[in-house]
Amino acid sequence: MNFLKRKFFSYYMHPKIIFPNRFEKREYAFIPFGGEMRRHLAFVSREKILEFLKSEIPAHVYYSSAYYSHPSAERMDEKKWMGADLIFDLDADHLPNANQMSYEQSLEEIKKEAKKLLSFLTDDFGFSENEIEIYFSGSRGYHFHIRNSRILSLGSQERREIVDYVTGRGLIIENVLRERIIPKGKFQDKTIEIDMKPGWKKRFAHALVNFFKEIKAKEKEEAIKILKEIGASEKVAEEVYNLLTEERMKRIEEGKIDQATSFKKIIKPLINKIFISLQSGADEPVTSDIKRLIRLPGSLHGKSGLMVAKVNSIDDFNPLCDAVVFGSEEVEVNIVKPLNIKMMENSFELKEGKEKLPEYLAVFLIARGFATI
Repeated sequence: MNFLKRKFFSYYMHPKIIFPNRFEKREYAFIPFGGEMRRHLAFVSREKILEFLKSEIPAHVYYSSAYYSHPSAERMDEKKWMGADLIFDLDADHLPNANQMSYEQSLEEIKKEAKKLLSFLTDDFGFSENEIEIYFSGSRGYHFHIRNSRILSLGSQERREIVDYVTGRGLIIENVLRERIIPKGKFQDKTIEIDMKPGWKKRFAHALVNFFKEIKAKEKEEAIKILKEIGASEKVAEEVYNLLTEERMKRIEEGKIDQATSFKKIIKPLINKIFISLQSGADEPVTSDIKRLIRLPGSLHGKSGLMVAKVNSIDDFNPLCDAVVFGSEEVEVNIVKPLNIKMMENSFELKEGKEKLPEYLAVFLIARGFATI
């Protein structure tokens, strides 16, 4: 038995599995170390699942988001679908510039995405936080499980529409802004306003207000630099900065952007930039799939050795502490790829060659291919 499998065996002797509700109606699947997936399994009791984990020591463990009358049937049409939880998957691999991020950087960026998704689910869809279960994936992402009787029977199309909303797919940005004609004697002027109604419009409004507040709070040189990055010329950027009086800020907070030409020039490129920042990075195929396999909470991820851990607070959760299950006994490994990482509040600067490291880090490095035993 190799090192990783031995360590997984030691964990599965007393695992911290969080069993899904109606667990006996779910399909289960496992990937052994060095093997192919086994699926179409079902268990009549929690004890049977635990016995399987101890005897098989899988590298990866999954269960279905769907409930079935016959979960162990090998043909999908014979399983008799009864409904499914609503699942969202956030994976750092899908982030822009993901390949240029360190592991820790990717964890920080995907946490931001998790906060955005949670806001959509609670503020826009009205799910209560006790209906939303969040789990660290065990690698570089988060899984959101929505357990609400109203969504169990939703089909793929309805679920796709939900994920389209949180990702902003199909949103017509021009509809967020509106131009209003203001009579001025024989002449007329146009002002740009933003609708403050709930939903995406309100999100845009809040983001715009926060942007101008941040610009106003910065030193002039830094503020102009930020405005130029949006596409403003030096002259327009300086005008916008100088025009951000207290009175004008109050109007912006009411959704009235301004009649000033400089504001009109930057507002549309600014809205486009804000739109990108507001979109959720949820994976559409996962949410729309009504028969999806998702990682079992409390199981271990075979490519990290970290646990699929429940997240009680996104702000406070630290995967490299809270998802660690192994101890600090020293293990000698051979580092094959240099790496700097902070784990269990300890910082490590690792170079190629032999090292004695805490067991928790050794497992992580070997699982990710950065070291050998």
